[in-house]
Amino acid sequence: MSRFVVRFMKDVLGGNGREIEICQRSLEVDASNEGQATELAKIKFCETESLCEWSLHADRIQIREADSPS
Repeated sequence: MSRFVVRFMKDVLGGNGREIEICQRSLEVDASNEGQATELAKIKFCETESLCEWSLHADRIQIREADSPS
């Protein structure tokens, strides 16, 4: 099993009126592959944020292996 870092990203308007990307939450999960890590992270994100759907608080998901440079 590998460890993955999964980040839930959202585009918002900054104070200067420009769109910026922020990280809503970053989670580390152990999984066999990226697909499984993504699904596990979605469940954890929803539980943490009390949501029924992760995309209510994030626009996209970024994923990488935990020991990989980002």
